[in-house]
Order: sequence, then C-alpha cells, then structure tokens
Amino acid sequence: MTTLPDILVNTTGSWTLAPDRSSVTFRNKTGWGLATVTGEFSEFSGDGVVGETVTGRVVVRATSLHTGITKRDNHLRSADFFDVDTHPDIVVAVTGFEAADADSARLRATLTVRGTSRPIELPVTVQILDDGAARVSGGCTVDRREFGVSGNMLGMVGPKTDISADLMFTRA
Repeated sequence: MTTLPDILVNTTGSWTLAPDRSSVTFRNKTGWGLATVTGEFSEFSGDGVVGETVTGRVVVRATSLHTGITKRDNHLRSADFFDVDTHPDIVVAVTGFEAADADSARLRATLTVRGTSRPIELPVTVQILDDGAARVSGGCTVDRREFGVSGNMLGMVGPKTDISADLMFTRA
C-alpha cells in the first residue's frame, strides 16, 4: 500500500487544478434547522507545489454558486451574503501540510471570504490515481458570520456552513 509520505516523495513539483474533474460544494441548515440548503460552485481554479512543504491556492468564483433556485442564488450573491460585486472570489491559500496517517493529512490554510481572512485546518485524503492525477478530498465547517456572511432573514439561516471539495490536480 502506498503511504502518504511515499506519495509526497513521488509528487514533488508543480500541479494544476483540473476543474472539469473537481467539485466544490456547501451545505447550510436553514428554516430554523428543519431543512438543509446544498449548493455547488461551478467555476474555480488553482495550483500547488509539493516540495519540502506543500503550498497552493484555490480560487472559487462566488458568482458561480448554484443551489437550484435562482431567486435564492441571487440573494446569496447579494450584499446580504457573499457580496459578489465587491468580493467576487473565495480563496483558500494552503501554507502547510501535516501527515495524519497512511492516506490523510491536515492542510494549514487561510480562507478568505468577503475580504476577511481566517486560518483554517483542512482534514484531507490524498490519492494518486492510475492516470497520475492527484486527488485531494476533504472539507471543514466554518461559522459564516466570522467572514461577514451575515444575511439571516429572521434567524432562518444557521451560522455553520459545511464546505467540501473533491479536487483533481495534474502535473503542471
């Protein structure tokens, strides 16, 4: 079995995100916790470098969010939530890496939403696929209010948002 340290040794170099093979999704409780809104972002890009440490950057276009309801999507893009006219991008900047076990790790990163940056820790799994692509999958839960995403219509929208990503990287 290939372990994460083996993967790191064999993946040294520059990598580019393959958006057509990747996904970025979110979930948030709403309706006072009785329902869950799920959505995805359809436009994102990124790159990374594996060397003595792991660094990288994923840029998600906030304008590309889709939940399946146009009116809700437009409201989420408004100044009440993501304010995409002023802050069109959500950025995850990876600054470090720590192996957790044979195929998982913790990425140290900075998440920037609406111009507010906060450090986060991202638990991920890492796999090298048969075609040589690197698959990085994981997610975290954030308090959206810490990033200025405060729209809340009578307390209907919960403060915690789950963010998940399944990202495929190919050699640059």
